[in-house]
Amino acid sequence: MSEFVQTSVSNRTGFITLDRPKALNSLSLAMVRDLTAALLAWRDDAGVDAVVIRSTSEKAFCAGGDIRFFYDVGRGSPQGGSALLEDFFTEEYALNHLIHYYPKPYIALMDGVVMGGGMGVSQGGPDCRVRIVTERTKMAMPEVNIGLFPDVGGSYFLSRAPGQLGNYLGLTGLTIGAADALYVNLADHFVPAAQMAALAALIEATPGAQLREAIAAFAAPFRADAGEAVLQTQRALIDRHFAAPTVAAIMASLAQGADPFAQKALAAMQTRSPLMMCVTHELLKRGAALDVADCLRMERTLVRHNFEDGEVIEGVRALVIDKDNAPQWKPAALADVTPEMVARFFTPVWPDYAHPLRHLR
Repeated sequence: MSEFVQTSVSNRTGFITLDRPKALNSLSLAMVRDLTAALLAWRDDAGVDAVVIRSTSEKAFCAGGDIRFFYDVGRGSPQGGSALLEDFFTEEYALNHLIHYYPKPYIALMDGVVMGGGMGVSQGGPDCRVRIVTERTKMAMPEVNIGLFPDVGGSYFLSRAPGQLGNYLGLTGLTIGAADALYVNLADHFVPAAQMAALAALIEATPGAQLREAIAAFAAPFRADAGEAVLQTQRALIDRHFAAPTVAAIMASLAQGADPFAQKALAAMQTRSPLMMCVTHELLKRGAALDVADCLRMERTLVRHNFEDGEVIEGVRALVIDKDNAPQWKPAALADVTPEMVARFFTPVWPDYAHPLRHLR
């Protein structure tokens, strides 16, 4: 394993520990490869009955992909492409697919920041996932804030959120806490931070085959402690505004009311990439009709177009490199985004037989 990923097996459970705290466990290509190697090794290992993925830091489970790497590699390559960049997204999305269909319980301790790529390595599929949040959990798919789109399977899991909650999360990029994560079905259990040491002890002491039930029993008394889900109280408002047929119509709808929640959503959207909000809206519409493999293949096509377009390079520059928080989006105005601009992102880059994720099933 690399210096940022620790693995071990104990009591028939495989443990993956992310240990890159200074970067909030942002995923590098080496980390993606380490995660993949461990999960492939344990998938068919009769001595491993479950997998736990966790962090050494209380601040973050995983804040996403290494966007400084995206900037350095993407900016220095013709049309924003390079072998390393291509490998990163191909291998990250293949990892997301591996996790979704993992044949053993896959337990993610989603304590602290869980964003972007962190969601990709924690969501899993319904047959394997056990997703635990705490009051420290800060969850988001904030890609539109850096000129990207909700990837790592976001076109699948956001498009299947109740009502219009997926559109709300994808288009605003706003952060939610534990109660909202549970309500949107992006988490399964709440455990108070003060009880995480006890949970860790339970996990260490319980055989892997019994972990899912043991964790559910441990967490059950704390469910109400997660608090009230803001998205539940605002559900009618979200469904009303975000059901509008276009991003422009959604923002116009939000602008008509004085409700503070609606105004916060509108204010967030006014800072996001107009083009990538429109691409995201179309992405979620299409993703709702696709399986995980096809969602990831679609996202892989979009990410190639995205780096060629350069929107993500500008977004990372403004947010992380220069930190001026003044991205020069192209186009700058939502009114200037045309259907043709959006459709171009969905144009196939490779024939089906040559798609880098063609083997996903």
